[in-house]
Amino acid sequence: MPWLQLRLAISPEQADPLEDQLLALGAVSVTFMDAEDQPIFEPDLGTTPLWSHTHLLALFESDTDRDALLASLQSLWQGGLPEHEIEEIADQDWERSWMEHFHPMRFGQRLWIVPSWHAAPEPDAVNLLLDPGLAFGTGTHPTTALCLEWLDSQRLEEKQLIDFGCGSGILAIAALLLGAKKATGTDIDVQALEASRDNAQRNQIVDERFALYLPENMPQQPADVLVANILAGPLVQLAPQLAQLVKPGGLIALSGILAEQSEDILAAYRDDFELDPVANRDGWIRVSGKRRLAT
Repeated sequence: MPWLQLRLAISPEQADPLEDQLLALGAVSVTFMDAEDQPIFEPDLGTTPLWSHTHLLALFESDTDRDALLASLQSLWQGGLPEHEIEEIADQDWERSWMEHFHPMRFGQRLWIVPSWHAAPEPDAVNLLLDPGLAFGTGTHPTTALCLEWLDSQRLEEKQLIDFGCGSGILAIAALLLGAKKATGTDIDVQALEASRDNAQRNQIVDERFALYLPENMPQQPADVLVANILAGPLVQLAPQLAQLVKPGGLIALSGILAEQSEDILAAYRDDFELDPVANRDGWIRVSGKRRLAT
């Protein structure tokens, strides 16, 4: 059976009222999609955050009068409807239409992120199986890509790693698949910890290799490598703590930072780390370096 699909480009503030209106007008389902693959960092506990650029997809039965539907929405929505399109799709297309946006992605020389419905382009490469999920990103945002490429370039064999603000666990799992011995993940959101655990199991990472904690419960044991893809403000505030979580001679990689925030990050970390040149992509940066040896 065909369906009528309405797609609206919305802001997070528009989500709840539009969802209620669409369900009242007969939508059989309303879902939200990330329009630009933007990660959401450190959501408040108990919240379901949305991306700054979100697509709302509402599904209606095929005999719905599209003109009457749009007219009803416009009468309810003061200031005019957001950018939108409406189309008829086949049943099998609806089930997979959102999946078509996500394809295997390569980061560096060895690492691929592969959605579960795709075959790995290079079966002998390091293939991380990861499906897109709410609020945790899929790997294509510059901040995540910069971290994945950095991990791919490191020699991680037998190393212990901390993923601070682990989200989906993508960075820690990538490090483990690239040869790291053990990883510790921490996040303030219990949903993120569950997502990390599920993704680790999907990639056949046993619990003994990937320990997950809320920040207040995480052991303060220094690691060989620390990655943190969060936000510039917390990275500056947490600089003393994060430095202490890296062994002398160990490595750090920080992202989630806008280019104009680079000097704040460099100032916060340069006393404790020999910093590499800043990596920049699409206005986002990665700061990396080596922990100075104790004097």
